[in-house]
Amino acid sequence: MEEADFLIIGAGIAGASAGYGLASHGRVLLLEQEAVPGYHTTGRSAAFFAETYGNEAVRRLTTAAKDFFLSPPDGFADGPLVRDRGALFIADEGQLAALDALFTDKRRTLATVERVDTRFIAEKLPLIRPRAAVAGVWDPECRDIDVHALHQGFLRGLRRRGGRVLTNARVAALEYANGRWRAACADGREARAPVIINAAGAWGDQVAAMAGARPVGLVAKRRTVIIIPAPRPMAGNDWPLTLDVEDKFYLKPESGRILASPGDATPMEPQDVQPDEMDVANAVHRLEAAFDFAVERVERKWAGLRTFALDETPVVGADPVVPGYFWFVGQGGFGMQTAPALSALIEGLVVEGRVPAALQTFGVEAEMYGVRG
Repeated sequence: MEEADFLIIGAGIAGASAGYGLASHGRVLLLEQEAVPGYHTTGRSAAFFAETYGNEAVRRLTTAAKDFFLSPPDGFADGPLVRDRGALFIADEGQLAALDALFTDKRRTLATVERVDTRFIAEKLPLIRPRAAVAGVWDPECRDIDVHALHQGFLRGLRRRGGRVLTNARVAALEYANGRWRAACADGREARAPVIINAAGAWGDQVAAMAGARPVGLVAKRRTVIIIPAPRPMAGNDWPLTLDVEDKFYLKPESGRILASPGDATPMEPQDVQPDEMDVANAVHRLEAAFDFAVERVERKWAGLRTFALDETPVVGADPVVPGYFWFVGQGGFGMQTAPALSALIEGLVVEGRVPAALQTFGVEAEMYGVRG
């Protein structure tokens, strides 16, 4: 029997970041169902940091996390966590109303967001087809996130503080008795702690059912990503993150190649999700329609699950009925960029029962993220 003060189910970016903060307050044990942490979503993420992404609750967390990304704690990572990229949203003639709405929405969060014309777009994207981008919106503060460095930084930090990670530890049953939770793993191992944190991603509602908590209605959505050769001429790694204003595709440079997605969001049951060939074909078709280059081959393809609550706001905090049980799920496509703030939020809610003062200054309130409905 493994004994702990905080038992965290899941070791992706959610579980790792939760464990990082809580390890300063007691014994932390992460139970990960796969052989390696972050297999299903974290390890498949093409993350970027954008303060204008997501709803208001997400944006407050992202802004609160900014200083951590720009100046991480000593020893957290071997290099920078983010690199300047910039994001360019493009629209054709039929999408101008959507572009106007997007500009208004993003400008209220970030004053540096600006409208741009075809000359600006052509300078940033020399191979863009003119009809595909008659106007744009530029976010100069969007940055690439080093997902591996971020995830490993949290895992390394929690281990330095005495935390542990058990892999191949799929939780098969949960039981609460005498003020403590007992987690029984499928392989026969058991762990016990007074507090459990559900950081199980797409499996979050399944874990909730085992704990006797009412599910919050999580929906896992497949997102497909492809890697293709960089076209010529292409100015090295200088292209911005480029997004269709209606999320029909996005692309960005990636280690001398192009990473792209058709922007799919197909609801799926929790699983080891694989790319659908139709989504791969859609990505290729949409890129070739927008840019003056032919995709010669797809070098790599994969899919990941992005898991959302119905209102696309993370669910963070104590369950209103089940004792010693905390939610830390529904981090969707913004789990990476909000991870440092979410780490501090769950730490404060578990240990002190309140939002840390540092997060309150950014307008983060417990009621925004607690169990809804």
